[in-house]
Amino acid sequence: MSAAQVLEQVDKLPFEEQREVFEQLREKFDAEPTPEQLAEFERRAEELRQHPERGIPWETVQSELHERLKSRNA
Repeated sequence: MSAAQVLEQVDKLPFEEQREVFEQLREKFDAEPTPEQLAEFERRAEELRQHPERGIPWETVQSELHERLKSRNA
């Protein structure tokens, strides 16, 4: 099953069940980062240091995500 298919199925769940899926995924990925992940984090951080104008403020990202979730559950 593709990620798109999984998301399509998750979208059909009631909001509380969607939240449970999210929490389970977050717990799965809250493990310590691998050396490869750390290297990628460092690469991205360096890219942002060199080009700060490319960054998106967290408040903007958070607001957009909140609006997307509201529209899906409306």
